[in-house]
Amino acid sequence: MARYDLLAAGKTFTRESLAAREPSLWRYSELLPLRETANRISFGEQLTPVVPMRALGSALGLDRLSLKDEGLLPTGSFKARGAAVGISRARELGVRAFAMPTNGNAGGAWAAYGTRAGIEAYIVMPKGAPAINKVECIVSGAHVWLVDGLISDAGKIVAKAVAEYGIYDASTLKEPYRIEGKKTLGFELIEQFAWSVPDVILYPTGGGVGLIGIYKAIRELQAMGLLEERLPRFVAVQAEGCAPIVRAFDARQTESTFWKDSQTVAFGINVPKALGDFLVLEALYESGGTAIAVDDSSIVAMQRRIGQAEGLFICPEGAATLAAAAELRRREWIARHERVLAINTGTGLKYPDVTLPELELLQPDATIRIETHK
Repeated sequence: MARYDLLAAGKTFTRESLAAREPSLWRYSELLPLRETANRISFGEQLTPVVPMRALGSALGLDRLSLKDEGLLPTGSFKARGAAVGISRARELGVRAFAMPTNGNAGGAWAAYGTRAGIEAYIVMPKGAPAINKVECIVSGAHVWLVDGLISDAGKIVAKAVAEYGIYDASTLKEPYRIEGKKTLGFELIEQFAWSVPDVILYPTGGGVGLIGIYKAIRELQAMGLLEERLPRFVAVQAEGCAPIVRAFDARQTESTFWKDSQTVAFGINVPKALGDFLVLEALYESGGTAIAVDDSSIVAMQRRIGQAEGLFICPEGAATLAAAAELRRREWIARHERVLAINTGTGLKYPDVTLPELELLQPDATIRIETHK
């Protein structure tokens, strides 16, 4: 992982100075790996909102439930954070081509930012990935290969290509800069919570880089004396059809084992073995957190329920965090009064195949007669 001279950074990285800076992830430049701003590759990454979930929270018995909506970032997901910083640093290092496995959103983001940087992208993804993600990569000019398998199978192909052709490996945690972009999510939410930590943060966990990044951001701020020592209780949320972190956590292990025949509608968290699983588990243990799996029917039902209660169309992975919050409240692991933050990692617009079968749509011949009176 990237390390910084926190003492030196603290001279300019202050609460007061941040308040006057541009409203984007680049405001945290002292704690990002880019040396020259001229190498910055950006689509205008803005701060994403923390949205109070009053109606849903009331129904779930959570008085202070909120959601950080990452679906408003470029390319429609939180993957833009890692791509913006990772590609910018790759450009600075003189990288001309990269390869990566993906379940979809990361590939779309890295392909787009790579094109903007003039870096050639080689993307390998499962053929079952959402169609929009394949389109994103192709439209951005990436070289795309589909594998009849899971992201773990895609990873094997990328590893072989990297070894054979010497291409830059942009796989999760195979380079140290993606996580630096993801950690800006942590910086943002701390500012939005008035320089304090929520009591609980629920994160949809596949590779888990976002959770690791938030944890890293909080630890850096604490080391600089900008934040209280208390940690939020992290919750790694997975699907019942792919829950290696949950299984490892329940057994109090320090790393997970490969989950065979994994499957879930929340495709972004269909990761049978995360490379950084030991870092995710460390964050859970250190924070007094937990790991929980929710079934697909609960995920899809919650996605629709959020839309009807709050008017938000979020991705299945984000909906999984709120399904988990409901269950943890039922178990009284979360108290009614606690500040609970769920992370939505992408827009629901990317998942029509998941959402549409659950909707009661008007029949094609259904009509509404509107009469006007003069």
